Amino acid sequence: MSVQYNPGLEGVTVARTEISHVDGKNGRLVYRGGHVIEEIATRSYEEIIHLLWFGSFPSSEELVAFRQQLAERRHLNEGALAALHGLPRGVNPMDGLRTVLSAQGAQPGVGRPSIEDAISITAVVPTIVAACFRRAQGQPLVDPRADLGHAENLLYMLTSQEPETARASWLQSYLVLIAEHALNPSTFTARIVGSAGSDLWSAVVAAIGTLKGPSHGGATPAAAEMIEAARQAPSISTFVRARLERGERLMGFGHREYRRYDPRAAILRDLCKSANPEFYETAVALEETALNELLRRHPDRPNFTNVDYFAGGVLAGVGIPADYFTCFFAAGRVAGWTAHVLEYVGQDGRIVSPASEWAGPALSPVE
Repeated sequence: MSVQYNPGLEGVTVARTEISHVDGKNGRLVYRGGHVIEEIATRSYEEIIHLLWFGSFPSSEELVAFRQQLAERRHLNEGALAALHGLPRGVNPMDGLRTVLSAQGAQPGVGRPSIEDAISITAVVPTIVAACFRRAQGQPLVDPRADLGHAENLLYMLTSQEPETARASWLQSYLVLIAEHALNPSTFTARIVGSAGSDLWSAVVAAIGTLKGPSHGGATPAAAEMIEAARQAPSISTFVRARLERGERLMGFGHREYRRYDPRAAILRDLCKSANPEFYETAVALEETALNELLRRHPDRPNFTNVDYFAGGVLAGVGIPADYFTCFFAAGRVAGWTAHVLEYVGQDGRIVSPASEWAGPALSPVE
């Protein structure tokens, strides 16, 4: 049987899912049940998690109970605390998240992925992110509060101060926008681990390792760094042309699937205007120049603004340092990772084991 080689699996369909759909041609992101992202961006993160896991938004009573379930599982166990305090100083925050989460989920045997595990993982990831940050700053850890929502509690554990309403709202919108995005590399990784019969904790730890890569979760801090460099440059036009002539990418532009402006970027653009006006001013000027220059150089290649471009400005406005941007990406995307593994296991999906094309020396004929 002839097998076509597609580098990066581009254009290859490897799953059927009801969790989300990227309609790249029309520039739409759709969550379960046909909910377009623009229509649900102001929902709470807890409501979005419920939608992704169960297929519907919770009733008022269900939402109260669901928030309580999450709040009860925010604490680190002894193994996780030991792993946290055993980390070397200056460790990459994503390494800290990966290591501590692995210790939190260490258990005898191999458990089948369950909604109980999904709740435990999603609840504790923000605690780990905040704990890694506090330890890196030489500050005592802050215990989670059951009376705060998911986004508010994350900021509280980070700063030990009850967050301003606006900052909590900006963060919550970011988490909602980043919660799910079909078969991106980290989600596909999680599904592969689940397909092998492994547990949900292992699947999420593997996804975190994938997200750490600069071409995936690392794109947001890279875009923010580029925008800051443009702010300090004498001329944005010269900055853009010089970067392209050196063969460097303009971070935050282009997407394998979207052939129009990323709908998440449009929402983050509006948020950034309030959350980080100085960043926004430079980013908008740079965006206009970059889009025009990319169109001039590559008229047949779509290079619209993607989610990473304004995300860093929003996160910085919330008060998140750049080296923790990817951890906050993980804190949002964990809802999608767990949803996909649970869906795949529920479908009795076969183990993912694609073919490869032999590129070595010719083999001698078999007698």
